[in-house]
Amino acid sequence: MAVENVGDKYVCVICGNEVEVTKVGGGTLICCGEDMGKME
Repeated sequence: MAVENVGDKYVCVICGNEVEVTKVGGGTLICCGEDMGKME
């Protein structure tokens, strides 16, 4: 899933790491070898 907006939060479904976007660069977030899921 591509990063879309500043302030969006993502979580790793494997280890639970959480990330908050501070700058959109157009890439995807990966942790533990898998795409991170967007938190609602």
